[in-house]
Amino acid sequence: MALYSATWAGLPAAHIRLKLHDSADGYRDEVAISSEGLPKLVTRFRGTAVSAGKITGASPMPLRYEANYDLRKRHDRALRMEFVDRAGGVVAERGPGDTSRKPELAEKFRRDVIDPLGVISLIQAALRRGESQFAVPVYDGARRFDAIVKVRPRNPKDPGIRLDLTLKAIAGFKGESSDDGDPDDAPRPVSLTLSDDARLLPLQMSVPVYFMPLTVSLERVCTDDKSCAW
Repeated sequence: MALYSATWAGLPAAHIRLKLHDSADGYRDEVAISSEGLPKLVTRFRGTAVSAGKITGASPMPLRYEANYDLRKRHDRALRMEFVDRAGGVVAERGPGDTSRKPELAEKFRRDVIDPLGVISLIQAALRRGESQFAVPVYDGARRFDAIVKVRPRNPKDPGIRLDLTLKAIAGFKGESSDDGDPDDAPRPVSLTLSDDARLLPLQMSVPVYFMPLTVSLERVCTDDKSCAW
């Protein structure tokens, strides 16, 4: 378990608690997020999410994804995704208790995908296999995009495994029926640094949000829930 702090344009934005558990039986990833500073004032966002599944070879086999969150004008929101076998693939479907308002995307966009939190375990598995360039198909319950990952050359003076990611919109984004440019569906660069050891623990991530950097940095690794309280 680890505690992270997030800043946006250099100002406090959120506290994040992340717990990753990988074993021969599969993975279970958990995250809790609490906004602070200006983002808290504007959004009042607070949420938790759990992702569980297996990874066989290069193929993700997610089982479920559950998220609960509050926003300023939307309380007790729930996202429930179950992944079901169908015609030789795995399809993401909404589960009981889901409060999503947007219609589901067509099945072709929900087939053989992984949820946003499970992406971490999938990237870790690919790195352990020695892969240096690959793409991860992601579905967050409303939008489908690819996370295109490229490992940077190692630099002994700069510890950690550094990755360049590009988030490429596939479906469910704004501007799909318009010729006008829309930052929501434009490719978005992400930089991610993992620890250069067996844990492959996320150390830092940076992504532009409204043209300013949102940076998430590791504060400390915790031994229990109490030591990771914010």
